[in-house]
Amino acid sequence: MIRTLLWGIAGLVLGGIIHIMVILALPVLTGGGVWAQMTALGALNKPVILPAVQSGAPNPLHLDPELAYAVCQIDLRAGPGVVAGTLPQAFWSIAVYNKAGIALYSTTNRDGIGQTVDLGIFNTAQTRLLAEQKLDVAEGLLIVESPADDVVVVVRLEPPHAAMRARYEAELKALTCGNIPS
Repeated sequence: MIRTLLWGIAGLVLGGIIHIMVILALPVLTGGGVWAQMTALGALNKPVILPAVQSGAPNPLHLDPELAYAVCQIDLRAGPGVVAGTLPQAFWSIAVYNKAGIALYSTTNRDGIGQTVDLGIFNTAQTRLLAEQKLDVAEGLLIVESPADDVVVVVRLEPPHAAMRARYEAELKALTCGNIPS
């Protein structure tokens, strides 16, 4: 009886270990998840407009069909990052994510920023240099510190009418996104 109970407990523990290993291995086995999809878009140092979500079509990123999206990857090893430009009066938001998909920073135009986006993204070493005034940056640059060197910036824009979507996507495409020129 005790021997059967021990075998049962051992089976449960082994099953739990295998279950955890499979869950942890899934991102590697599926090609890296969302980060790999962003890389496949070719969004390094430039804004890429995501196609509009169509009703009834697959929506693996769970995008809101009412919003226009631009994504941009920045490698902070090449220098501090910047996202800059002017967006329309309509609602917009901007978020910076690390490779794991964790939001490092997020804001909207409702935070009193207005229409102008001027966001600087720095890794820890670059932030230290900035504090020591060894880096020159434009006045008024909103500073975001990232503990990692690989970040993706997502800008969301809500056109008031579907007929305005193409114009709003063009404004997203006109954003400056990449490393700050040395």
